[in-house]
Amino acid sequence: MAKLGWIGTGVMGKNMCANLIEAGHSLTVYNRTKERARELLEAGAHWAETPAAVAAESEITFSIVGYPADVEEVYLGEKGIFADAKQGSIAVDMTTSEPSLAERLADEGKKRGIAVLDAPVSGGDIGARDGKLAIMVGGEKEAFEKLLPYFEVLGENIARMGGPGKGQHTKMSNQILIATTMIGTVESLLYAWRAGMDMNEVIDVIGKGAAGSWSINNLGRRIAKGNFDPGFFIKHFIKDLGIALQEAKRMKLSLPGLSLAHQFYLAASACGYDELGTQGLYKVFERLNGIEA
Repeated sequence: MAKLGWIGTGVMGKNMCANLIEAGHSLTVYNRTKERARELLEAGAHWAETPAAVAAESEITFSIVGYPADVEEVYLGEKGIFADAKQGSIAVDMTTSEPSLAERLADEGKKRGIAVLDAPVSGGDIGARDGKLAIMVGGEKEAFEKLLPYFEVLGENIARMGGPGKGQHTKMSNQILIATTMIGTVESLLYAWRAGMDMNEVIDVIGKGAAGSWSINNLGRRIAKGNFDPGFFIKHFIKDLGIALQEAKRMKLSLPGLSLAHQFYLAASACGYDELGTQGLYKVFERLNGIEA
Protein backbone atom coordinates (compact mmCIF):
# COMPACT_ATOMS: atom_id res chain seq x y z
CA MET A 1 0.00 0.00 0.00
CA ALA A 2 1.42 3.37 -1.05
CA LYS A 3 1.23 6.34 1.29
CA LEU A 4 -1.54 8.54 -0.08
CA GLY A 5 -2.34 12.20 0.46
CA TRP A 6 -5.65 13.97 -0.14
CA ILE A 7 -6.26 17.72 -0.45
CA GLY A 8 -9.84 19.01 -0.60
CA THR A 9 -12.69 17.37 1.32
CA GLY A 10 -15.76 19.05 -0.14
CA VAL A 11 -18.87 17.37 -1.56
CA MET A 12 -16.84 15.26 -3.99
CA GLY A 13 -13.47 14.95 -2.26
CA LYS A 14 -14.86 13.74 1.06
CA ASN A 15 -16.58 10.74 -0.52
CA MET A 16 -13.69 9.92 -2.82
CA CYS A 17 -11.20 10.00 0.04
CA ALA A 18 -13.53 7.90 2.19
CA ASN A 19 -13.60 5.19 -0.49
CA LEU A 20 -9.80 4.96 -0.47
CA ILE A 21 -9.79 4.68 3.33
CA GLU A 22 -12.46 1.97 3.15
CA ALA A 23 -10.32 0.12 0.62
CA GLY A 24 -7.58 -0.08 3.27
CA HIS A 25 -5.28 2.76 2.26
CA SER A 26 -3.56 5.08 4.72
CA LEU A 27 -4.25 8.74 3.95
CA THR A 28 -2.96 12.09 5.11
CA VAL A 29 -5.53 14.84 4.47
CA TYR A 30 -5.73 18.61 4.33
CA ASN A 31 -8.66 20.97 3.86
CA ARG A 32 -8.84 24.72 4.42
CA THR A 33 -11.58 24.09 6.98
CA LYS A 34 -10.50 21.23 9.24
CA GLU A 35 -14.03 20.55 10.46
CA ARG A 36 -15.02 19.43 6.96
CA ALA A 37 -12.44 16.65 7.22
CA ARG A 38 -13.74 15.51 10.62
CA GLU A 39 -15.50 12.36 9.34
CA LEU A 40 -12.37 11.27 7.47
CA LEU A 41 -10.19 11.80 10.53
CA GLU A 42 -12.61 9.73 12.59
CA ALA A 43 -12.36 7.03 9.91
CA GLY A 44 -8.59 6.89 10.38
CA ALA A 45 -7.09 9.58 8.14
CA HIS A 46 -4.18 11.67 9.45
CA TRP A 47 -4.33 15.46 9.47
CA ALA A 48 -1.71 17.76 7.91
CA GLU A 49 -1.58 21.52 8.38
CA THR A 50 -0.66 22.43 4.77
CA PRO A 51 -0.66 20.91 1.27
CA ALA A 52 3.14 20.80 1.52
CA ALA A 53 2.89 18.69 4.68
CA VAL A 54 0.54 16.28 2.87
CA ALA A 55 2.98 15.92 -0.03
CA ALA A 56 5.93 15.39 2.32
CA GLU A 57 4.18 12.32 3.78
CA SER A 58 2.84 10.89 0.52
CA GLU A 59 3.99 8.90 -2.47
CA ILE A 60 0.82 9.90 -4.31
CA THR A 61 -1.04 13.15 -3.58
CA PHE A 62 -4.59 13.73 -4.83
CA SER A 63 -6.24 17.15 -4.96
CA ILE A 64 -9.77 18.27 -5.74
CA VAL A 65 -10.48 21.89 -4.89
CA GLY A 66 -12.74 24.66 -6.21
CA TYR A 67 -11.19 26.98 -8.77
CA PRO A 68 -8.04 27.25 -10.92
CA ALA A 69 -6.69 29.87 -8.48
CA ASP A 70 -7.07 27.30 -5.69
CA VAL A 71 -5.21 24.71 -7.77
CA GLU A 72 -2.36 27.20 -8.32
CA GLU A 73 -2.12 27.89 -4.59
CA VAL A 74 -2.25 24.19 -3.68
CA TYR A 75 0.57 23.31 -6.08
CA LEU A 76 2.67 26.44 -6.53
CA GLY A 77 2.06 28.35 -3.29
CA GLU A 78 4.66 28.82 -0.58
CA LYS A 79 3.08 25.93 1.36
CA GLY A 80 2.00 24.04 -1.74
CA ILE A 81 2.62 20.50 -2.95
CA PHE A 82 5.75 21.36 -4.92
CA ALA A 83 7.37 22.87 -1.84
CA ASP A 84 7.89 19.48 -0.15
CA ALA A 85 6.90 16.69 -2.57
CA LYS A 86 9.49 13.94 -2.93
CA GLN A 87 11.28 13.21 -6.16
CA GLY A 88 9.63 10.23 -7.84
CA SER A 89 6.24 10.97 -6.28
CA ILE A 90 3.03 11.54 -8.24
CA ALA A 91 0.49 14.35 -7.87
CA VAL A 92 -3.02 14.03 -9.31
CA ASP A 93 -5.28 17.05 -9.68
CA MET A 94 -8.91 15.96 -9.96
CA THR A 95 -10.31 19.50 -9.94
CA THR A 96 -12.08 20.64 -13.10
CA SER A 97 -9.63 23.33 -14.10
CA GLU A 98 -7.92 25.02 -17.05
CA PRO A 99 -6.13 22.77 -19.56
CA SER A 100 -3.32 25.32 -19.82
CA LEU A 101 -2.81 25.19 -16.04
CA ALA A 102 -2.66 21.39 -16.16
CA GLU A 103 0.08 21.63 -18.79
CA ARG A 104 1.97 24.16 -16.68
CA LEU A 105 1.78 21.99 -13.55
CA ALA A 106 3.02 18.97 -15.50
CA ASP A 107 6.00 21.02 -16.75
CA GLU A 108 6.79 22.36 -13.28
CA GLY A 109 6.49 18.91 -11.79
CA LYS A 110 8.83 17.42 -14.37
CA LYS A 111 11.53 19.92 -13.37
CA ARG A 112 11.24 18.63 -9.81
CA GLY A 113 11.08 14.93 -10.67
CA ILE A 114 7.35 14.75 -9.86
CA ALA A 115 4.79 13.33 -12.30
CA VAL A 116 1.59 15.39 -12.41
CA LEU A 117 -1.66 14.07 -13.88
CA ASP A 118 -4.85 16.00 -14.55
CA ALA A 119 -7.79 13.71 -13.80
CA PRO A 120 -11.13 15.55 -13.57
CA VAL A 121 -14.19 13.46 -12.83
CA SER A 122 -17.88 13.27 -13.72
CA GLY A 123 -20.72 11.62 -11.85
CA GLY A 124 -21.56 14.07 -9.09
CA ASP A 125 -21.94 13.29 -5.42
CA ILE A 126 -23.67 9.98 -6.12
CA GLY A 127 -20.84 8.75 -8.35
CA ALA A 128 -18.27 9.91 -5.78
CA ARG A 129 -20.09 8.14 -2.94
CA ASP A 130 -20.60 4.90 -4.86
CA GLY A 131 -17.15 4.80 -6.47
CA LYS A 132 -18.68 4.99 -9.94
CA LEU A 133 -17.14 8.15 -11.32
CA ALA A 134 -15.94 8.68 -14.87
CA ILE A 135 -12.26 9.70 -14.64
CA MET A 136 -10.62 11.50 -17.58
CA VAL A 137 -6.85 11.52 -17.32
CA GLY A 138 -4.13 13.54 -18.99
CA GLY A 139 -0.42 12.97 -18.43
CA GLU A 140 2.36 10.41 -18.70
CA LYS A 141 1.32 6.85 -19.49
CA GLU A 142 3.67 5.35 -16.89
CA ALA A 143 2.21 7.48 -14.09
CA PHE A 144 -1.32 6.68 -15.25
CA GLU A 145 -0.63 2.94 -15.08
CA LYS A 146 0.71 3.29 -11.53
CA LEU A 147 -2.42 5.20 -10.52
CA LEU A 148 -4.92 2.86 -12.18
CA PRO A 149 -5.52 0.64 -9.09
CA TYR A 150 -6.42 3.77 -7.07
CA PHE A 151 -8.58 5.21 -9.83
CA GLU A 152 -10.46 1.90 -9.89
CA VAL A 153 -11.47 2.46 -6.26
CA LEU A 154 -12.92 5.84 -7.21
CA GLY A 155 -14.56 5.14 -10.55
CA GLU A 156 -15.71 2.70 -13.20
CA ASN A 157 -15.13 4.50 -16.49
CA ILE A 158 -11.43 5.41 -16.49
CA ALA A 159 -9.41 6.48 -19.52
CA ARG A 160 -6.11 8.18 -20.30
CA MET A 161 -6.98 10.72 -22.98
CA GLY A 162 -3.45 11.81 -23.88
CA GLY A 163 -0.75 14.08 -22.53
CA PRO A 164 -1.03 16.89 -19.95
CA GLY A 165 -4.24 18.90 -20.25
CA LYS A 166 -6.13 16.28 -22.26
CA GLY A 167 -8.09 15.15 -19.21
CA GLN A 168 -9.28 18.72 -18.73
CA HIS A 169 -10.18 19.08 -22.40
CA THR A 170 -12.28 15.91 -22.12
CA LYS A 171 -14.02 17.31 -19.06
CA MET A 172 -14.83 20.48 -20.98
CA SER A 173 -16.54 18.34 -23.64
CA ASN A 174 -18.45 16.65 -20.82
CA GLN A 175 -19.56 19.95 -19.27
CA ILE A 176 -20.65 21.40 -22.61
CA LEU A 177 -22.91 18.38 -23.15
CA ILE A 178 -24.32 18.54 -19.63
CA ALA A 179 -24.97 22.30 -19.89
CA THR A 180 -27.28 22.03 -22.87
CA THR A 181 -28.81 18.77 -21.64
CA MET A 182 -29.80 20.50 -18.39
CA ILE A 183 -31.76 23.12 -20.34
CA GLY A 184 -33.71 20.31 -22.00
CA THR A 185 -34.19 18.54 -18.67
CA VAL A 186 -35.70 21.50 -16.85
CA GLU A 187 -37.84 22.63 -19.81
CA SER A 188 -39.16 19.09 -20.28
CA LEU A 189 -40.17 18.73 -16.64
CA LEU A 190 -41.64 22.23 -16.43
CA TYR A 191 -43.77 21.42 -19.47
CA ALA A 192 -44.89 18.14 -17.88
CA TRP A 193 -45.80 19.95 -14.65
CA ARG A 194 -47.81 22.64 -16.48
CA ALA A 195 -49.66 19.92 -18.41
CA GLY A 196 -50.74 18.38 -15.11
CA MET A 197 -48.51 15.33 -15.38
CA ASP A 198 -46.69 13.52 -12.59
CA MET A 199 -43.00 14.28 -13.18
CA ASN A 200 -41.79 10.90 -11.93
CA GLU A 201 -44.18 9.05 -14.22
CA VAL A 202 -42.96 11.10 -17.17
CA ILE A 203 -39.34 10.36 -16.27
CA ASP A 204 -40.19 6.64 -16.01
CA VAL A 205 -41.14 6.69 -19.69
CA ILE A 206 -38.92 9.25 -21.41
CA GLY A 207 -35.87 8.34 -19.32
CA LYS A 208 -35.83 4.90 -20.99
CA GLY A 209 -36.24 6.12 -24.55
CA ALA A 210 -34.24 8.16 -27.04
CA ALA A 211 -34.41 11.17 -24.71
CA GLY A 212 -32.87 9.28 -21.79
CA SER A 213 -29.84 10.87 -20.14
CA TRP A 214 -28.05 10.89 -16.78
CA SER A 215 -29.48 14.34 -16.15
CA ILE A 216 -33.14 13.39 -16.58
CA ASN A 217 -32.83 10.09 -14.73
CA ASN A 218 -30.87 11.43 -11.76
CA LEU A 219 -31.25 15.19 -11.47
CA GLY A 220 -34.76 15.04 -12.92
CA ARG A 221 -35.76 12.84 -9.97
CA ARG A 222 -34.39 15.44 -7.58
CA ILE A 223 -36.38 18.18 -9.31
CA ALA A 224 -39.51 16.05 -9.02
CA LYS A 225 -38.92 15.82 -5.25
CA GLY A 226 -38.16 19.53 -4.94
CA ASN A 227 -34.62 18.61 -3.89
CA PHE A 228 -32.13 21.21 -5.04
CA ASP A 229 -29.29 20.24 -2.70
CA PRO A 230 -25.89 20.27 -4.41
CA GLY A 231 -24.36 17.20 -5.93
CA PHE A 232 -22.40 19.81 -7.86
CA PHE A 233 -22.69 23.51 -7.04
CA ILE A 234 -24.08 25.99 -9.57
CA LYS A 235 -21.19 28.34 -8.70
CA HIS A 236 -18.68 25.67 -9.74
CA PHE A 237 -20.61 24.84 -12.91
CA ILE A 238 -20.46 28.51 -13.92
CA LYS A 239 -16.69 28.30 -13.46
CA ASP A 240 -16.53 25.22 -15.71
CA LEU A 241 -18.64 26.78 -18.45
CA GLY A 242 -16.47 29.89 -18.31
CA ILE A 243 -13.35 27.78 -18.86
CA ALA A 244 -15.01 25.98 -21.77
CA LEU A 245 -15.99 29.30 -23.38
CA GLN A 246 -12.46 30.63 -22.86
CA GLU A 247 -10.96 27.54 -24.51
CA ALA A 248 -13.49 27.71 -27.36
CA LYS A 249 -12.56 31.35 -27.99
CA ARG A 250 -8.87 30.44 -28.02
CA MET A 251 -9.60 27.72 -30.62
CA LYS A 252 -11.85 30.11 -32.61
CA LEU A 253 -14.94 27.95 -32.08
CA SER A 254 -18.49 29.30 -32.00
CA LEU A 255 -20.55 27.35 -29.46
CA PRO A 256 -23.87 29.22 -29.13
CA GLY A 257 -25.57 26.46 -27.11
CA LEU A 258 -22.82 26.66 -24.50
CA SER A 259 -23.08 30.46 -24.43
CA LEU A 260 -26.84 30.28 -23.87
CA ALA A 261 -26.48 27.76 -21.06
CA HIS A 262 -23.81 29.94 -19.45
CA GLN A 263 -26.21 32.91 -19.50
CA PHE A 264 -28.97 30.89 -17.84
CA TYR A 265 -26.61 29.77 -15.10
CA LEU A 266 -25.40 33.35 -14.59
CA ALA A 267 -29.09 34.22 -14.14
CA ALA A 268 -29.27 31.46 -11.50
CA SER A 269 -26.36 33.08 -9.69
CA ALA A 270 -28.02 36.49 -9.91
CA CYS A 271 -31.13 34.94 -8.32
CA GLY A 272 -29.03 33.78 -5.37
CA TYR A 273 -28.83 30.09 -6.36
CA ASP A 274 -25.02 29.69 -6.30
CA GLU A 275 -25.13 27.10 -3.51
CA LEU A 276 -27.81 24.93 -5.15
CA GLY A 277 -27.09 21.91 -7.30
CA THR A 278 -27.07 22.30 -11.08
CA GLN A 279 -30.71 21.12 -11.13
CA GLY A 280 -31.47 24.48 -9.48
CA LEU A 281 -31.70 25.81 -13.05
CA TYR A 282 -35.32 24.64 -12.81
CA LYS A 283 -36.01 27.53 -10.43
CA VAL A 284 -34.79 30.02 -13.03
CA PHE A 285 -37.28 28.68 -15.56
CA GLU A 286 -40.05 28.82 -12.97
CA ARG A 287 -39.28 32.51 -12.46
CA LEU A 288 -39.14 33.15 -16.21
CA ASN A 289 -42.70 31.80 -16.39
CA GLY A 290 -43.99 33.61 -13.32
CA ILE A 291 -44.47 30.35 -11.40
CA GLU A 292 -44.30 30.40 -7.63
CA ALA A 293 -42.06 27.62 -6.25
